Amino acid sequence: MSTLAGAGRRKTTVRRTSRLGWNILGLLVFVTAGFPLYWMLNTAFKPAKDAIDADPSLLPTGITLDNFTRALDIADFWGPVGRSMAVSLVVVVIGMVVGLLAALAISRFAFRGRKIVIVGILAVQMVPLVAMIIPVFLLLNDLGQYDRLTGLIITYLTFILPFTVWTLRGFIVNIPKELEEAAMVDGCSRTGAFLRVVFPLLAPGMVATSVYAFIQAWNEYLYALMLLSQKNQTATVWLGNFTTKHGTEYAPMMAGATMMAVPIVALFLLVQRKMAAGLTAGAVKG
Repeated sequence: MSTLAGAGRRKTTVRRTSRLGWNILGLLVFVTAGFPLYWMLNTAFKPAKDAIDADPSLLPTGITLDNFTRALDIADFWGPVGRSMAVSLVVVVIGMVVGLLAALAISRFAFRGRKIVIVGILAVQMVPLVAMIIPVFLLLNDLGQYDRLTGLIITYLTFILPFTVWTLRGFIVNIPKELEEAAMVDGCSRTGAFLRVVFPLLAPGMVATSVYAFIQAWNEYLYALMLLSQKNQTATVWLGNFTTKHGTEYAPMMAGATMMAVPIVALFLLVQRKMAAGLTAGAVKG
């Protein structure tokens, strides 16, 4: 009995030690990932002179809103933000509609060359964006879409669409075909079975995919810098106004970055439940 009790205590100790180790690891990952966000907020609310201190303090020594006022005064803020919002929303809507139809075709229909299409989607995502900047510039210039938001939208779709197609395909594959077949046996058409059965189950995955697609479009910098002039600049390029020949105004820049993060945070708060459901939808099949 004493041997069994000792073995049980050792297992309990090992389990607690393992749990403590994982908790510490999780805490380290959280601190590492969250520190840049904390430092951005810390710098945004501290006096501008403290932002360039050679010996910065981890804790704020004072709180001021002057940096936000300076950020709004240094250049037009609402124009770039409005353009970024419009471009991101249009890209997400088009990407989700086209991506859903493509993902449905790839996952539900057998056709010649399907594997090639899937491999092609993966291959497109492996190409660095910087490698395509010159061909994209020349193509948009020939089409008369240079320095236009429509041209930027078309460009963003080149890397948003492969992402949405591949992600939505994973969600659709995990929805059993038998559910659609049962609905069609009950009298539904294929479209009706999709709308009544598959679409409600796919909704959390669509929300998760659309949020990540929105973030990609919202945070994109390279193409927005190269394909748009200053009068049509987006929010990410707008942050470059804080770097001048006299130096970089770090505190107002962090204030501008904080204001830019507000739409993303608000979006996450609105769809956090659907996000959680979508991210775990493929964890269990069937």
